[in-house]
Amino acid sequence: MSLTYRDAGVDIDEGDRLVDLIKPHARPTMRPEVLGGIGGFGGLFALDVKKYREPVLVSGTDGVGTKLKVAFAADRHDTVGIDLVAMCVNDIAVVGAEPLFFLDYYATGKLSAEQGAQVVKGIAEGCRQAGCALIGGETAELPGFYARGEYDLAGFAVGCVDRPRIVDGTRVSRGDVVIGIASSGLHSNGFSLARKALLDRYPLDHRFEALGGRTLADALLEPTRIYAKDVLALLEQVPVRAFAHITGGGLPGNVPRTLPDGTRAVLEEKRWPRPAIFDVVEREGQVPRDEMYRTFNMGLGLVAVVAPGDEAAAHAALRARGLDAWTVGAIEAGGPGEATCEVVR
Repeated sequence: MSLTYRDAGVDIDEGDRLVDLIKPHARPTMRPEVLGGIGGFGGLFALDVKKYREPVLVSGTDGVGTKLKVAFAADRHDTVGIDLVAMCVNDIAVVGAEPLFFLDYYATGKLSAEQGAQVVKGIAEGCRQAGCALIGGETAELPGFYARGEYDLAGFAVGCVDRPRIVDGTRVSRGDVVIGIASSGLHSNGFSLARKALLDRYPLDHRFEALGGRTLADALLEPTRIYAKDVLALLEQVPVRAFAHITGGGLPGNVPRTLPDGTRAVLEEKRWPRPAIFDVVEREGQVPRDEMYRTFNMGLGLVAVVAPGDEAAAHAALRARGLDAWTVGAIEAGGPGEATCEVVR
């Protein structure tokens, strides 16, 4: 009796069908610098070095984490791709880099071309929002490795910034203003805690009045906001001294990553409203306040540090982009040899 790859659990034809399904989604993300299209062995990108005095490539990689568990349970796969792109491009944008191209890795135990196409549709939408090209990726069918209907995602973004325009936090000083920019919700961090707090007690179709009548699935699967174009637009108007993308570790863990040693960011939580989903997680899970701030973005997906004289211009530029933003704190002198962030009541 003969044995085929399909008998072993890998369907090459289904993989080919997925490629055909995703090409129409990837095509609108193309940039003039892209040579060729989806399906080759490698993605080709002709960097226009004339745009830069000293071009510096910036790369980032990330995943979506256990937010995918919510997508599996809800059988909704069209937004986690946006999360994937956001987690990568926001990281490279905060150093001042323009995202140029993106690659994804999609792995599953039993390939469904329709499910995969929904995932990649979200990835393409994220690339469109970020202004980068979906230049390629990898689809891996791994029989027996994942539960039926489940998959994992990883993303890889590459951008470019002119060396003199790198935002590295070295110019941050005492008296600078900290501006917080609204998140769209949980984004893609802290879902192991959020799931434990909520989904052990409520089904995904449960509606909370505090969430405006939305289901838990709607609130938990709200896509991560992509800030890449907003960051670049703000930098055209204001010499931002530092940015921080608020991901795992929350405000106390991420803001210090962009501050020089000997400085301390002091944020006042009463200065910004936090989305109701955080209140629901905190209340239903009986999660301590400090744990909430160590785990979630608490309503601020991005933080910018500017000189006091640039505060008004920064707010005007953010309003023009349709973003909610608040002055949430200031930079103070800190202890020697370290940078810290404290959120006070």
